[in-house]
Amino acid sequence: MSYHRILTIQDVSCVGQCSMTVALPILSACGQETAILPSAVLSTHTGGFKGFTFRDLADDMPGIRRHWESEKLTFDAIYTGYLGGVKQVDYTLDILASCLAPGGRTVVDPAMADHGRLYYGFDEAYVAAMRRLCAAADVILPNVTEACFLTGTEYRETYDEAYIAALLDRLLALGAGAVLMTGVGYAPDETGVLLFDGKTADHYRHVRLDKSYHGTGDVYASAFTGAWLSGRTPNEAARIAADYTVDCIRTTMADPAHWYGVKFEAALPGLVRRLNEV
Repeated sequence: MSYHRILTIQDVSCVGQCSMTVALPILSACGQETAILPSAVLSTHTGGFKGFTFRDLADDMPGIRRHWESEKLTFDAIYTGYLGGVKQVDYTLDILASCLAPGGRTVVDPAMADHGRLYYGFDEAYVAAMRRLCAAADVILPNVTEACFLTGTEYRETYDEAYIAALLDRLLALGAGAVLMTGVGYAPDETGVLLFDGKTADHYRHVRLDKSYHGTGDVYASAFTGAWLSGRTPNEAARIAADYTVDCIRTTMADPAHWYGVKFEAALPGLVRRLNEV
């Protein structure tokens, strides 16, 4: 299994099993040295909790970057998730330019929207900034809603393969090396992930479970990144991450009181076993 130093840039939601509190343990379990740069600290995530606190850490990011530069620290990969505003996106681009090792990989999860709507606090200026960040990525991981915002496409609850193909072409035109779109399903009982590099499209279908949880996109992006850096091909990593995310949801469904995230920790042994398979 390959060993790399990866930096993940996203928020810390102190309670809620998402963002950094998901990325750090999953990447570590995948056998990767994981450095962190919190973009913000929230008391909880914003999905279902009321009165949460939010502290923007954007003003700390340039100083952290300068210190890393003075120490000549670089990273084999940089993986970004939820960023709290345009300033954070711009500072992240500075970090990519100065702290990514030659030949390093960049994974961008444009975590900003779902179910046809932008998340709380985001607007078109943020979408435009996220387009710039996606242009610097080797792989981007939008869901269908995020793909629509990034490309200026009308969002549809139901769609066909031609609609998704057009979205993929428009996403790739932003400048990323490949698109890994999540939540792609053409029948009510299925969903899946679709990896497109401009030449081939690999759609991995799996069952749609009758339950959704906050943070599953973060679980998926973290598992994909960890599996890819561990030596799996992007196609293999995409499938491994999908199976792991489904396992996380199934593990959680038996506990109605656990509504705010998935019990990803309980499913980690299965992910590690899968990565250790020859």
